Amino acid sequence: MTSTPTRRLIVPAMLVAALALQVAVLYAPEAPGPPSPIPHGDKAVHALVFALPVLVAGLGRRGWWPLVALVCAVHAPVSEIIQHVVLPHRSGDPWDVAADLAGVGAASIGVLLVVRRPRRRRL
Repeated sequence: MTSTPTRRLIVPAMLVAALALQVAVLYAPEAPGPPSPIPHGDKAVHALVFALPVLVAGLGRRGWWPLVALVCAVHAPVSEIIQHVVLPHRSGDPWDVAADLAGVGAASIGVLLVVRRPRRRRL
């Protein structure tokens, strides 16, 4: 199957959307939404918004997905520092950094397991 210009743009467009979601969640002036009824539920949100860009790039079979993972890993502590210093109603939390990095790591492992799995040949 040949790749059309539209198909080549789908993964980058999805990546931009995932990164926009990440920025919206991290840099909203106040924590978005009501407090989670689940203790430390915000950590799951942190893990998901950092895993999503890595999954989109990696499962989209883009060779540059490790760069996306690296950028997300660097962004994790930087985002908490910015929240703590710049946003008056937010605070930096080292456990959020841990959750962010866990999301990046889990997504990277998932991508490696899926992408490196040999494809079955159809007869």
